[in-house]
Amino acid sequence: MSVSIPPYLKNGDTIGLVCPAGFMAAERIVSCVHTLKSWGFRVRIGRTIGGTSSNYFSGTDSERLEDLQEMLDDENISAILFGRGGYGLSRIIDQISFKKFRKSPKWLLGYSDITLLHAHVYSNYEIATAHSPMAGAFQDAEPHNSYLLSIRDLLTGQKLSYSCDPHSFNRKGEASGTLMGGNLTLLSHAVGGPSDFKTKGLILFIEDIGEYLYNIDRMLHQMKNAGKFQKPAAIVVGSFSDMKDTERPFGQDAYEIIRDIFKEFDYPVCYGFPVGHVPANVAMKCGVDFHLRIDKEGSTLTEI
Repeated sequence: MSVSIPPYLKNGDTIGLVCPAGFMAAERIVSCVHTLKSWGFRVRIGRTIGGTSSNYFSGTDSERLEDLQEMLDDENISAILFGRGGYGLSRIIDQISFKKFRKSPKWLLGYSDITLLHAHVYSNYEIATAHSPMAGAFQDAEPHNSYLLSIRDLLTGQKLSYSCDPHSFNRKGEASGTLMGGNLTLLSHAVGGPSDFKTKGLILFIEDIGEYLYNIDRMLHQMKNAGKFQKPAAIVVGSFSDMKDTERPFGQDAYEIIRDIFKEFDYPVCYGFPVGHVPANVAMKCGVDFHLRIDKEGSTLTEI
């Protein structure tokens, strides 16, 4: 699939901040706003940042939809960086209009629940997006943190290249393909729906947080049975953090479960890649071609 690449940003361009899912207090974006401005960008803050909601969400469904829609439609905004994920996009994604966005694409940056938006845009409109740290990540990190700087590199059009240490579960090899993926829970949630996408020839990456181990096993089997693991070019496994277990142990950790799912296939598989709900979370271009190399020295993922 050949995708459209949104224009890269230049000095003085505007980045919008919005929360289409879980609530985020306004004070948690202060560091983000300061850093984005230090990079030479202007910032526009959406109404759902620090909204008046008293429940889990950053506003009602209609409020979150309206705030995101305004950001998508505004031609003066060059990118949208989401405040946080959590849950909520699936409640409104079928109501979002991408008519103006398709004519004038802009970078959409986030991960976790935002995975659904990446999948939807890639599958339906063939436009590249950015799986990346969100506004909240700036709160507890130094301004020169390499993972946050990867956002700037992506937005300004730098060719991205990342590496990670070798892992005993790695399956060595090389592959080139379109990079796509994200949070396993959202990827499995999308199967069979309007945000689903074909995985043949992709470098597919996965990560997750806070799930019971049996849920990881169930979601992987769901995706396998749906044919998602039959013909990708390669698999990249990020962090599976804060996993939970039942009183009677499942008997395997997350990586062992993943290893067993992929053991019948022969494509390269990389473990321990710096992507997920941890500080080591790099910005990656979804829908863009990359080359993956896995050898005894470790793994490298390089934009083509």
